[in-house]
Amino acid sequence: MISNQVLQNTLEGLKDISRTEFSVIDTDGKILASTMAGFEVTASDIQTFVDSQAEAQTVKGYQYFKVSDDYQTEYVLVARGEDESAFMVGKLAAFQIQSLIVAYKERFDKDSFIKNLLLDNLLLIDKYNRAKKLHIDADVRRVVMILELQPEKEHNSVESVRSFFGSKSKNFITAVDEKSIIIVKELEDGETYEEVDKLAFAILENLKIQPDDGIHMAYGTIVNELKEVSRSYKEARMALDVGKIFFGDKEVIAYSSLGIGRLIYQLPIPLCKMFIKEIFDNKSPDDFDEETLITIDKFFENSLNVSETSRQLYIHRNTLVYRLDKLQKSTGLDLRVFEDAITFKIALMVVRYMKYMETLEY
Repeated sequence: MISNQVLQNTLEGLKDISRTEFSVIDTDGKILASTMAGFEVTASDIQTFVDSQAEAQTVKGYQYFKVSDDYQTEYVLVARGEDESAFMVGKLAAFQIQSLIVAYKERFDKDSFIKNLLLDNLLLIDKYNRAKKLHIDADVRRVVMILELQPEKEHNSVESVRSFFGSKSKNFITAVDEKSIIIVKELEDGETYEEVDKLAFAILENLKIQPDDGIHMAYGTIVNELKEVSRSYKEARMALDVGKIFFGDKEVIAYSSLGIGRLIYQLPIPLCKMFIKEIFDNKSPDDFDEETLITIDKFFENSLNVSETSRQLYIHRNTLVYRLDKLQKSTGLDLRVFEDAITFKIALMVVRYMKYMETLEY
């Protein structure tokens, strides 16, 4: 249904053009929008007009018009004036509002279809049949993007994102929950993930989202058929979650860049606990002091290069070797050995994943 604000804006626009005052009333007699100060009407008068066979009538200096949807009266439009000019202007205004109903209904139908498509709530045959009725191309390259919401930020809204793409866009912007905005982006044949990445940053910039806002945007893989859109959505959703765990400093996360984090995210917690127990013998990587953790992170960051790591940490090479030897004694893992380094890196990621899942339980 059309919002009261849209109705009010429409009436004010019509008034500016025609110099005629208007009111829109629902079938219960409630005034939804009006440019006429002090205008009053009784519910019984509106109900009598709605129940009548007349599509329009003149009452005490006002023109009344029915605004219908599928032959059912949705609103009553009232225009001030009794002459022919007022009747014609009122007729045009009623037609304008009826056109708005059709446009918003079509948008709602498409929005509902896209939501069910994303959530995989449709049979395969229904996907293509409904898409055809709604004039949605089935064989088009698309990618699903998800933008987290911050309810307290005014710019974080579906309409804000829609305005970024423009009214003639073939993209679909919707929301399946209160926490995120979903963008089903239609792509040209030559567009790649690089263009998708640039688009994501452009959206964040347009919405004036700063890096320290803690907002993330994620997208799935590019799909070629309508039936695969739900898969791209699930991938984008996973990328958003995995990104929070392992790539918290990144604003835009691609499903294709998740690496081993994608596998760890799908591990059951009991298996993770068993793995940590076997590797560290009831200890946890989080038990290490801050200096040791910083050393480990920097060592991994520099691809196990002792010289470069010691240089960036501003310590002597022998000091770094001492720290690595100490770590080997306490864990049995030598980070200078590739296999041990991989094991330790995975363990750190598993612990981070377990912590994240614990926060979701509370």
